[in-house]
Amino acid sequence: MKLLDLFVAASIPVIKVLLLTALGSFLALDHINILGEDTRKHMNSIVFYVFNPALVGSNLAQTITYGSLVELWFMPVNILITFIIGSALGWAVNQITRAPTHLRGLVIGCCAAGNLGNILIIIIPAVCKDKGSPFGAPDVCHRYGMAYASLSMAVGAVYLWSYVYNIVRISSSKSSKEVKIVDSPECMSSKETSISEPLSYKEPLLSSVACVVSEDHAAQFALPCTRFEGKAQVPFLDHVKQKIGMLLGKTNLKRLFAPSTIGAIVGFIVGLVPQIRTALIGDTAPLQVIQDSVSLLGDGAIPAVTLILGGNLLRGLKGSEIQKSIILGVIVARYIALPLMGIVIVKGALRFGFVHENPLYQFVLLLQFAVPPAMNIGTITQLFGAGESECSVIMLWTYALASISLTLWSTFFMWLVT
Repeated sequence: MKLLDLFVAASIPVIKVLLLTALGSFLALDHINILGEDTRKHMNSIVFYVFNPALVGSNLAQTITYGSLVELWFMPVNILITFIIGSALGWAVNQITRAPTHLRGLVIGCCAAGNLGNILIIIIPAVCKDKGSPFGAPDVCHRYGMAYASLSMAVGAVYLWSYVYNIVRISSSKSSKEVKIVDSPECMSSKETSISEPLSYKEPLLSSVACVVSEDHAAQFALPCTRFEGKAQVPFLDHVKQKIGMLLGKTNLKRLFAPSTIGAIVGFIVGLVPQIRTALIGDTAPLQVIQDSVSLLGDGAIPAVTLILGGNLLRGLKGSEIQKSIILGVIVARYIALPLMGIVIVKGALRFGFVHENPLYQFVLLLQFAVPPAMNIGTITQLFGAGESECSVIMLWTYALASISLTLWSTFFMWLVT
């Protein structure tokens, strides 16, 4: 295909997203207030608990079999690689820009977690239905493309709520501890004493009380009070078990098993168990009405998510006190560094036989490196109250530039795989 035809095929789905996003922003304006904050909140709950699980489960149930599952094993690995590389790039952005402590988890999360579900679910059907699509028959392309996008959404949700959730939690807890330490009366009194009173050497150098700090803050100092007790050292294996237990205790399993993840599990069970698949899937299936009803629910996810996206981005127009270098760093990491590394990884996997020669499958794998940050990062920042306004500004700029970035990278990816 000619490069111009590929560019048109790649730009049409992005234009559709922009039109629906603009409509969502318009409906969220104060003087319109059809898609106000409360409405978006309730609508987001319906999408999160109903539409997305129905969409993921129905598409996986229709296309997942033992044979296709073997072919798709590299996708979870590919998504994990995007998180690892994105985390490294986010760490680099934090070091270069010297981001504040409470924003470091947000920066790493924006660089690591991409919108691996909603954007793909919007783009893939539009690309398949376009006349200039290089991926064959529209119906076949749509069916398998939606399965790839659904699996991507499910795996991305697991990684997001198990990794980014805890990164933001740790970052917000560190910033709150620093504030408590600085503002604590013990530290304030010790500072005032050290300034107002001259040094005295009447006390021994190693006294039994070396600092006036509460027990909660004692672990923050490199030189704790010098006390020698007859405690036996904890064995290494017990120490490791203790750390793992603490980590599992802090991990929110309800967040980890998001509704879309549960929908993916149900879809896998329906697709892989022959008896259930025969009863639900197919024109002659006796319970086909259940599958059709679930698919009908899932069809509402795409317009609803896009309208909510437009309404949420409107908050970023109000601005926030955030370094421009942080926004620029996230944009460079997500739209330049990650896609370039993704080309090397996917082509390397194809060379070593990890990925089969399916243009649509390769296109989805490459696109996973070029999508904007996950919208659920905003939900995570709301949970911990750290960087909410800054997250809105980052989302505004990254999604505004996504129209250009996704069009260009989609065009190049189509040319690369065909």
